[in-house]
Amino acid sequence: MNSRYDLNRIIDIDKWHKLQDSLSLVTKMAIITVDYKGVPVTKHSYCQSFCQAVRKDDALSSYCQKCDARGGLEAVRTNKPYVYQCHFGIVDIAIPIIIDNQYIGAIMAGQIKLRDSGLPLEQIVTRPPNAETDRRFAALQPEYQSLPLLSSEEVSTIADMLFHLCNYIVEEAIHKHTTIDMYKKTLSLESPAAASMRAAAPTYETIQAMQSELSSTLIETKIKKSTTNEYRSSNPLLQPAFDYLYRHKHENIRLQDMASLCHVSPSYFSRVFTRETGENFSVFVPRLKIEWAKQLLETTDLPISLVSDELGFAEPGYFIKTFKKFESLTPAVYRKIYYREHERKL
Repeated sequence: MNSRYDLNRIIDIDKWHKLQDSLSLVTKMAIITVDYKGVPVTKHSYCQSFCQAVRKDDALSSYCQKCDARGGLEAVRTNKPYVYQCHFGIVDIAIPIIIDNQYIGAIMAGQIKLRDSGLPLEQIVTRPPNAETDRRFAALQPEYQSLPLLSSEEVSTIADMLFHLCNYIVEEAIHKHTTIDMYKKTLSLESPAAASMRAAAPTYETIQAMQSELSSTLIETKIKKSTTNEYRSSNPLLQPAFDYLYRHKHENIRLQDMASLCHVSPSYFSRVFTRETGENFSVFVPRLKIEWAKQLLETTDLPISLVSDELGFAEPGYFIKTFKKFESLTPAVYRKIYYREHERKL
C-alpha cells in the first residue's frame, strides 16, 4: 500500500492528540491514530486497563495486532468505518482517513462492549482454545467487566461522526499545508505577487487572501508541460479575449465579459469565436481548463477540490463532471493511472 501524503507532516501531532483525548472522553472510547502503514502517529487516548494488560501479554498481544491489521484492511476496502469484535468480543472501530481516493491513515477506536444485540458484528480473529490464556482472562475479569457499555446506535453514530470529522480536519490541513508550501515556492519567483508578499508571514489569518493573490502565478509555474500554448488568433479582434483566458486561468470567465473586452456584442463575439476556433465558447473554455487540470494532476499533489478552485470551477462536483465529459474518467482515476504509468517507466 502506498500514499503520497505523510500524516506526520500534514497534521500538528500535539494538537491532534489533544483533539483525540477530547474525542475519547466524549465518546467513552479509547482512540489511537495510525498512518497508512499502520504505524501509530499518536499515543493511545485512554486505553482501557483490560486492553493495556492484554497488549502487554506476549501470548495475547499478537491476536490484538491481527485484529488491528484486519480491521484496518476492511475499512480501506469498504472506504467507510468498519465495526467489529476483537478476539475477546470487545467492540472496536477502524475509521479510514481517505483524501482524493488516497488512504493516508486510520483512527482506531473502541475498547467498549455493546449493551444490546442490534449491531451484527464479525469477530475477525478467533483464538484457539488454550488453558493458559483462559486462566489469564479469568484473572482480568474485574477489568473486563468495567469496560464501558454503549448501545448499537451510539456506536454507529460515533463511527460516522469520527469518519466525517477526522477526514474533514485532515483535508483542511492538507489545503493549508499545500497553500503555505506554494507560498514559499512563489516567494522564490521574481513575480509581482512574490514581491508584494515577501514581507508577509503565512499566518492562519492571511492564508485565504494569500491563496487568491497567488493563484495565477502558481498555476503558471505548475503548468509546464502543457501542449496548449497561448492561442494566437488570426482575427485581431479576438486576441484580447484569448490573452485574458490564458492569463486568468483561476477565473470563471463568461462570454459576455469577453465580448465586452473585445468591444463587440455577445452574439457577434460568439459567431466570430466559433468561426475562429471551430468550437463554441462554452466548449472551448472548459476543454482548455481540463487540459490545465491534467497538468496540475500530473505535476502536483493538490487535492481535487483545490485543483477545481484554482481553475475557477464553481464547485468540485461540477469540475469532476466536466473532467469526465472530456476525458471519460474522473480526475482521481486519471491521476492514479498517470502515477502508475510514471512509476512503471522509472
